[in-house]
Amino acid sequence: MKVQRKLSTRGYLLALVAIWALALMPFQLAAAPYAAFVMDARTGEVLHSRNADTRLHPASLTKMMTLYIAFEAIEKGEISPDKKVRISRKAASEPPSKLGLKAGQTIQLRYLIRAAAVKSANDAATAIGEAIEGSEAAFARRMNRTAKALGMTRTHFKNAHGLTESGHLSTARDMSILGRHVLYDYPGYYHLFSSRTANAGVRKVNNTNRRLLGAYRGADGIKTGYTYAAGFNLVSSAQRGNERIIATVFGGTSSRARNQRIAELLDMGFQRAPSRAALDKPDKPNYANLNSAPRGLTSSLRPRLRPGTITAQAAPQAVISSDDIASALLEAQGHSPINKVVSVPRPEPRPTDIVLASVSDQDQPPEVVTRLSTSGGRQWGVNVGRYPSRYKAEKVLLTTALTEMATLEGTQRKVERSPLGFEANFLGMTKEAADLACRRLAARNIRCQMVGPS
Repeated sequence: MKVQRKLSTRGYLLALVAIWALALMPFQLAAAPYAAFVMDARTGEVLHSRNADTRLHPASLTKMMTLYIAFEAIEKGEISPDKKVRISRKAASEPPSKLGLKAGQTIQLRYLIRAAAVKSANDAATAIGEAIEGSEAAFARRMNRTAKALGMTRTHFKNAHGLTESGHLSTARDMSILGRHVLYDYPGYYHLFSSRTANAGVRKVNNTNRRLLGAYRGADGIKTGYTYAAGFNLVSSAQRGNERIIATVFGGTSSRARNQRIAELLDMGFQRAPSRAALDKPDKPNYANLNSAPRGLTSSLRPRLRPGTITAQAAPQAVISSDDIASALLEAQGHSPINKVVSVPRPEPRPTDIVLASVSDQDQPPEVVTRLSTSGGRQWGVNVGRYPSRYKAEKVLLTTALTEMATLEGTQRKVERSPLGFEANFLGMTKEAADLACRRLAARNIRCQMVGPS
């Protein structure tokens, strides 16, 4: 009986060892092709390259493009960070890593951006794409247009999150190019990638890159990625003095090995890069030469006239539609007007004795208020500068709101015209909150002045 018991115990242990070995086998077999790329971020000069143009699975490095387009859409006025996004069944069903969003719930876009940038949440990434373009398929088409405009010649996207899908491929070089554009095209948002934690609305999330951020001096981003097919990927940026290096790794065997390799590549970059170099920022994407540009960014070619139609320029008495108003707004903001085609017949002229409004030459354009005012004694605010145009003031308000979310969330953004320009204000704050916001903004080298009750 004792012999049988010993044999049974030994057999049990052997079985456990066998199961453990089988469990580890996928990770041993998951050695994805390795690629690396190092560039001087200031100039774009290549400092090291290995398999940099081999098309591989990017995994969650994809979310850099999702976020880049989100920043672009906010800056162009296509969408507001305050927009309440309704989560679709598709977004809610995305596999981890995820925020845990439920189908039908609503959440502000700003929280989705934080979740995608910091936690690399797949449900948040899909929701961002659907909010901007209506569907993930349409968003993927925009991702590819943007990639082409940025010079990412060997990249093709099929989704917003980076989970493995046939044909969803990129390269170490292309992802480094994208990382450089994220850094320089939207510096007001770049701090998201170095945040160790963030409030994502429904809960607090931790940065997937926090170990490297804490271990490597000067590291401040950018994005991790992992799938079984891709291995452990990372696009990282670090700054020391006047030097800034971007390094990319595809196909790491573990997060520890990936971080170690990235540290070696960053060290190599700092050794090879000149201590002083003139900053040559990349140009923002030019969609003019593409067949299909993102909506709201460029005007379409004028279509040929159909029989029985006249243009708005040829028919000053034609009906003015909401599209005409949108075209006028785009033109006022510096965009090309939309060539609207209006169908006949014309409406009957209205009676001459009806007065719809009275306008004087002294009337000023209405103030733009992007959020309902608050109450309850919140009569203080902060001013973040005076600007030559209303558009510039609104842009600064949006950028500042995302830069200092902790104290400015829930405030009223308001642009007021003065004899010297356009004042950019955050209102609806207590005196203590306004004082704290100004001190935090000053620490970020953002000018700020408290505004008291009048």
